[in-house]
Order: sequence, then structure tokens, then C-alpha cells
Amino acid sequence: MNVIQKYRLAGLLACSALFTTSGCSSMMSHTGASQGYYPGTRASADMLTDENSSWAIKPLALIDLPFSAVLDTVLLPWDYLRADDCQSIDSPRARVAEAERLANTQETLSQAAPLAAN
Repeated sequence: MNVIQKYRLAGLLACSALFTTSGCSSMMSHTGASQGYYPGTRASADMLTDENSSWAIKPLALIDLPFSAVLDTVLLPWDYLRADDCQSIDSPRARVAEAERLANTQETLSQAAPLAAN
């Protein structure tokens, strides 16, 4: 019993480290443009079946696969809401260009006074 109380903090830290690092494929795929449903699970499965994946990555992807599946299930309503987003804009540069086009940034800049040259 003393051993459990003595190492309670170590067990708590180990469990929290496992929880925070789980589902990393899902977290990475949800930070970008909408990629459909279960993008983290698909990314982990693709890493497992890809011949170009390193031998060091495949065990990590195998460990991450069930956690990504759980996290993708939790984030399924978010994926449903994002399903109407424009699928053609995948890069941040393209998203910024689209936002500038919608805000008529070029027209505003063309009407501004030119900068004085020294």
C-alpha cells in the first residue's frame, strides 16, 4: 500500500503524458483545412501501409491509431460542421488570398496614396 501512495504522482504523470500524446494524428489533421471524416485515423492507417514510412514511425502510428479513432469520434460533430467548407483551399496561402479577394484588399490598396520615395 505504501508503494502505491509513494508512486501515485509518477503514475499520474505517466497517465497524463499518455493522454496528452494520444491522438496526435487526429490533432494534426484537424488544425488544417477540412479533410472529411476520421482524418487522423486515415492518416495513421496510411502511415502503416505506406512503403516510404520509416520503421521507427510505424510502431508509433500503430499505438496512435486507436487514440486517433476515439478522438476523431469525439470530433465528428466538428467535422460535420466543417463539411460545407471549400475543399479546394488547402494551403494557408490560398486561404489568405481568398480572404483578401473577398475583402477587396487590392482595390483598397490601389486607392491609397503612394508612398513617398526618399
